[in-house]
Amino acid sequence: MPHKPVPITFHRRSSEGVHILLADDFAPWRSELRSFLQSKTQWTIVSEACNGLEAVQKTIELHPDVLLLDINMPGLNGIEATRRIRQLSPDCKIIIVSQDRDEDLMSAALEAGALAYVLKAEITNKLIPAIQTALRTRS
Repeated sequence: MPHKPVPITFHRRSSEGVHILLADDFAPWRSELRSFLQSKTQWTIVSEACNGLEAVQKTIELHPDVLLLDINMPGLNGIEATRRIRQLSPDCKIIIVSQDRDEDLMSAALEAGALAYVLKAEITNKLIPAIQTALRTRS
């Protein structure tokens, strides 16, 4: 008997807490990241995106406080998505989450407007402090 997928429900945006959008083309990674972040009671995952264009659209639509954005995605990569989001939604705090330990990519992401670049292998130690620092940063 085929297993039926469980739908993901997202919370409606309220004025309280921190609202986060997850953008990564690998669904199991988004699920792992969502589980990791749910430990923060004042943080709400408002939605997920599976490519760069969807990340831009959902950022404009939902106005998240923080966007966790993979750098290598179909349609529009994380660097170009960051550039567009910085123009269209300048208050959104963008953090690149990537498996690539590449200095040129890191530099390009930060130049495009990301506030941090966190390696996926280091999320348990570095992601929450990166989000907290980004939230204290003025746009």
